[in-house]
Amino acid sequence: MSKISIIATLTAAEGKADELIAGLEAVVQAADEEPGLEIYSLHKDPEDQNTLYFFELYTNDEAFATHGKGEKMRAAMGALAGLLAGRPDVKILSPVAAKGLDL
Repeated sequence: MSKISIIATLTAAEGKADELIAGLEAVVQAADEEPGLEIYSLHKDPEDQNTLYFFELYTNDEAFATHGKGEKMRAAMGALAGLLAGRPDVKILSPVAAKGLDL
């Protein structure tokens, strides 16, 4: 089985960037309950404070399929209501080469 990588772009609702970041930090903490989630990192666009990116790396399809289904993760994600300007743009990818990652 090959690994799955995700790049997700999230846009904060107007005036909600700091609240969204705090909520997403809680989501990152809740990700500890997800086996097979190797990397789950949040990044801020330095040129647009309302734009955030997630980079995610899963060991396989099964690990990706269980993402967001745990109790802590559902609660943390639920706290994001009203903080996003719209639906996240999610790209599901297949990693090919990387330095520092075991692919």
